[in-house]
Amino acid sequence: MRPSVPVLSDYGISPTHGFLPDVLPLTRLPDPYYNKWESIGTNLQNLILSKRLRGVLDRLPVLSTIGLEHDAEWRRAYMLLTFFAHGYIWGGDTPCDRVPRSISVPLLQICSHLEVPPVSTYAASVLWNFKPLFIDEEIDDLDNLATLVTFTGSLDESWFYLVSVAIEARGGPIIPLMLTAVAAAREGDSATVTRCLRAFAERLDDLGELLRRMHESCDPGYFYRRIRTFLAGSKNMAEAGLPHGVIYDDGTGKSQYVQYSGPSNAQSSLIQFFDIILGIEHRPTGEKPDASESEREGRSRVPQHNFIRDMRRYMPGPHARFLNDVSAVANIREFVESRAASDQPLGIAYDACLAMLRTFRDIHIAIVTRYIILPSRENRARSRSRSPEAVRNRQNLATASKNATNKKVKGTGGTALIPFLKQARDETGEPSIETWAKKFMSRQTKVSGQNDFFLGKEEQAEVIDEPVVEHGLAGTWTIDGEYGGICNY
Repeated sequence: MRPSVPVLSDYGISPTHGFLPDVLPLTRLPDPYYNKWESIGTNLQNLILSKRLRGVLDRLPVLSTIGLEHDAEWRRAYMLLTFFAHGYIWGGDTPCDRVPRSISVPLLQICSHLEVPPVSTYAASVLWNFKPLFIDEEIDDLDNLATLVTFTGSLDESWFYLVSVAIEARGGPIIPLMLTAVAAAREGDSATVTRCLRAFAERLDDLGELLRRMHESCDPGYFYRRIRTFLAGSKNMAEAGLPHGVIYDDGTGKSQYVQYSGPSNAQSSLIQFFDIILGIEHRPTGEKPDASESEREGRSRVPQHNFIRDMRRYMPGPHARFLNDVSAVANIREFVESRAASDQPLGIAYDACLAMLRTFRDIHIAIVTRYIILPSRENRARSRSRSPEAVRNRQNLATASKNATNKKVKGTGGTALIPFLKQARDETGEPSIETWAKKFMSRQTKVSGQNDFFLGKEEQAEVIDEPVVEHGLAGTWTIDGEYGGICNY
């Protein structure tokens, strides 16, 4: 018997806003018992800037979670405490590997309730961290959004989160649309499936335009040096000062080190839904689609870790279960392939979705290049001209890539950043139906800057005489010659 098409309400998913909560995030916990948390949240930026956050949290009493009632209250408490935890870990000259009981005890209980790990996730920083400026206007309008909590108090940090909020809101209606397509495919209704795919492609184009707006109010240098430090996880962060990870002190005396990835766009359930519904398959980084079993076994230097699937562990439990259940019913690719010879409009609509999603990933690669790869190189070049005394007293994510001993360090599960993103992009086009679409989406794209210093400069091959190692939010990344760099799009 075929499994039934998932019902969104069973997973707490909104038919209009998708994975964003159907009820707007709370701007404050209603129970006065939690005023101490709210006071710290209101003054978080100043406490971090004055380096007094750790002292305040050390003196904070352990509050019970008994006063949290509705889901919105649990989500706000999770958002606040993960911001406090990351501020505590990364808010000093050197990171602290022990989160105090005042944060750990309630946070672990909250995480058990929400089915999320005790670390800042995409859900904490994006899905549950926004409010509309005008309640009568839509939340898919980027100019009608504000954040609830940030580490730096800067427009840059708020904008970085809010671009993703707008994308989630604008992309939300795609979910019920494509579930309708799944049901139509079961009935052999080609016209409905074609109509849904066309609407899907148009909405994907809108999401790409929203993503392009990242540069408007988020400065790459400020993001690299200030914002991303606080978003770092504890996995593969030895060079950033957390060789073993972190300990969440639960008061039992038996707490052990744990390691978690930081927030990543790969934790967006919406983007993973797109892949699942279109039948796009992602392999471990470096694995080719036609690789034989013997080649897979003999490839000792190529990582075998599926980063995208691993990121589901960082999604709210109901969202991750929804993706698993959608995987069991996804039939669009099979339906299109079975009718490709006789129904050209259907094939074209499907290919249009793949092309739009591939373009979206191209835009993401350009942003990663501008906001992480290039500042990393500038950071390394600048560090060579400074004396060790100038930076020896500071250790965090921003200083980690200056250490020359990092040359052989690989990424999360051995995954290199740019090859990972490029492979995910290329895999998006692999299911293409039409011959021209396959050719179009297998092209090598060169990503050039717009309205910045790239504009007007000739394309030049860059000579890299050493690997560039980057400590990302979800772990440590490396970009070296054997995998290709930013000039090899």
